Amino acid sequence: MNTGLDSVVNGLGPVENGLLSEVIPGNISLDSMPGLTDVNASNNPCSAPSSPVGHNSSPHPSSRKAYPSLSPNLSPTKTLPHQAASQNGLASQEQGTSIMMPDSNSTRQAFIPCKVCGDKASGYHYGVTSCEGCKGFFRRSIQKQIEYRCLRDGKCLVMRLNRNRCQYCRFKKCLAVGMSRDSVRYGRVPKGSKTAEEQYVSSAEHQQYQVALEKQQLAMYDIILTVSQAHHSNCNTTDEKIKSISKKTFTLISKLDFDNTLGSTEHILEAHRCQMFQNLAAYILPTIQRVVEFAKRIPGFADLSQDDQLILIKCGFFEIWLSWMTKLFNSTDKTLTLEDGSVVPKGELDIVYTPDIVSDMFSFAQSFGALKLNDTEIGLFSACALVDTSRPNISNMTMVEKIQERLREALKLQISRNHMSETMLFSQLMDKLRQLHTIGLRHGQLLGWFRERWYLIDTPPLFAEIYDIRKTEDD
Repeated sequence: MNTGLDSVVNGLGPVENGLLSEVIPGNISLDSMPGLTDVNASNNPCSAPSSPVGHNSSPHPSSRKAYPSLSPNLSPTKTLPHQAASQNGLASQEQGTSIMMPDSNSTRQAFIPCKVCGDKASGYHYGVTSCEGCKGFFRRSIQKQIEYRCLRDGKCLVMRLNRNRCQYCRFKKCLAVGMSRDSVRYGRVPKGSKTAEEQYVSSAEHQQYQVALEKQQLAMYDIILTVSQAHHSNCNTTDEKIKSISKKTFTLISKLDFDNTLGSTEHILEAHRCQMFQNLAAYILPTIQRVVEFAKRIPGFADLSQDDQLILIKCGFFEIWLSWMTKLFNSTDKTLTLEDGSVVPKGELDIVYTPDIVSDMFSFAQSFGALKLNDTEIGLFSACALVDTSRPNISNMTMVEKIQERLREALKLQISRNHMSETMLFSQLMDKLRQLHTIGLRHGQLLGWFRERWYLIDTPPLFAEIYDIRKTEDD
């Protein structure tokens, strides 16, 4: 069909006329992320986001919303401590961490730096040796749910003198070194810990290991933070948003718009099914636009060709929609609550999608919900569902494979931090991706029935395009 897909080649504008091809362009590049520059990125660097409202304390911060679901149990694999000595010491700074190497003739006075900015640590805060400034910054970030944006490339150096310049990179550093809302052990640094840290930091080899590990973790947390914020901004079924949904009675069945006495019983049933599909499409349509916006913010997605972006969104939309809606499936009442609160009985979904597919949808929702993922993890899972190398006709498979690998690494890191006792959870999520993909393929085959009866369906152009349903004879 020809609904404007050709226009994706020339750079597209905002969502106005409802065409999928006009809402694809993105501004998040792998080039903007540490460790991801091996991907064949676009020649155009990512555009700098606008400055925030209400954060005038520094020249570069930007904000929209940050989310506390990022923080639980995000302790790093291993964070090496740093030290400093007094008067005759030699100062050294690397990656925002202040290290004082003492003169052999000097009398050392223990100094434990903040693992975020290198300032003098006041104790253990949120599970990490940190200063009062970074403790307060992290507390405000998770309590006020601030979403930060880096106005540069996500690689800002975080140290004592400039820690207020970029709040995004500072928050990312807090997460990377292990600050967590659930790690609330406060207090002064024990004397024994100081002695151990002083001994440990004396090795230059360990310091180099620290720097390399920190860079790797920052690259992964850049992905985690970016995808999490994209998910919270575009998904209407997060834990917070779902609280405001008020349920209401609803039916997909409506009176046909034509004289049904002129057709056979079979034709009447077909027309009713098409009408129910059309009614459901009106409720799903806004999610298409949000999924596109979500995809645009996945690191590396905008570097793909427009054709590959369209393929991934078309093939992955239903799977993302299903993963986002799992909290609203009720296996006990056998209902699905839509985002506006409309409660659809399973029996009506059976008519639209067939009982077998609907049963699989309910089964997936129940088992997926049992894993008790937080919103950040659901966002990363959805991103993995979208960027899938098994999609047909992808032109740059190498780039898609690299993005997919990075997303899965980020999901694995998040799971390992947040579910340390559940050693098999990541493998279970990979199984869930395969199960979700199977349901998506069956749904794609089902759409063939509606495509053959396109003349009975009047769906919005964007919905018709995402599912390749013709609108006219010429499509």
